[in-house]
Amino acid sequence: MEKTGSITYSTADKWLFFCIAGYFIMNGAQLWETAIMVPAWTKAPPASLVFFQEPYPLDFKQFWIITHSIHELIFIIAIVTNWRVKQRKFKLLLLFIAHFAIRAWTLLYFAPAIDQFREVPFSGAVDQLLVEKAAGWRNWNYLRVSLFFMLNMLMIPLFKYNSNDRG
Repeated sequence: MEKTGSITYSTADKWLFFCIAGYFIMNGAQLWETAIMVPAWTKAPPASLVFFQEPYPLDFKQFWIITHSIHELIFIIAIVTNWRVKQRKFKLLLLFIAHFAIRAWTLLYFAPAIDQFREVPFSGAVDQLLVEKAAGWRNWNYLRVSLFFMLNMLMIPLFKYNSNDRG
């Protein structure tokens, strides 16, 4: 335990904080991408898919792989360091399972779909079928980002449980 002023922080408290802070960083990036980039490229494909075209295509894949990997490692460390905090351990585990389910959804639906959009050749025309497909992706993405935000918010109340209450 580390004492700062009159407040004592355990390793469990610190890793829970790091996990929540990491989620906020990720949420911010998700919000930026969802508010700025997604409406632009889903507006009128294939014309609006110019963002994905050569010679300077936008590709956030590496960013998201690195960001999620770091956050999930921190999340696992938070679970391990909080495992003996009886009021936190199962709640954190449930939140991680929910997080992992959304990540699986991302890997099974969102990532392959965005790769398909990236492969569509540029055209100045608008394809109504592609507009509908992009709108579906965009709307499901709103739900996915909202769920990630919700999971992060559900972690905050875990601080009310004393990390000295082990069992």
